[in-house]
Amino acid sequence: QVQLVESGGGLVQPGGSLRVSCAASGSIFSTHAMGWHRQAPGKQRELVATITRGGSTNYADSVKGRFTISRDNTKNTVYLQMNSLKPEDTGVYYCNAHSQFNSYWGQGTQVTVSS
Repeated sequence: QVQLVESGGGLVQPGGSLRVSCAASGSIFSTHAMGWHRQAPGKQRELVATITRGGSTNYADSVKGRFTISRDNTKNTVYLQMNSLKPEDTGVYYCNAHSQFNSYWGQGTQVTVSS
């Protein structure tokens, strides 16, 4: 059974930093690209960043230069380092594993940027 478990969310002040993590079970980490999406209240879920098995990355324009996605293949874990956080970064952050055949989602972790 595939499991994606996010952790590391919380409350942070504007301008602060936070790192969220996603631990993947099974063999999907070696066969799937990984990504982070987020959903703000009343808005659709949107792509934040993705990373391929080879380490190539892609970012939404709104987070370029502030967020960094990385993966540790020895720990089956993907990270999202978020710096210079803004109130508009608030939302539930979801981990995603995807291939041409399927896609899996975690339960999400809440990130709130507020003073």
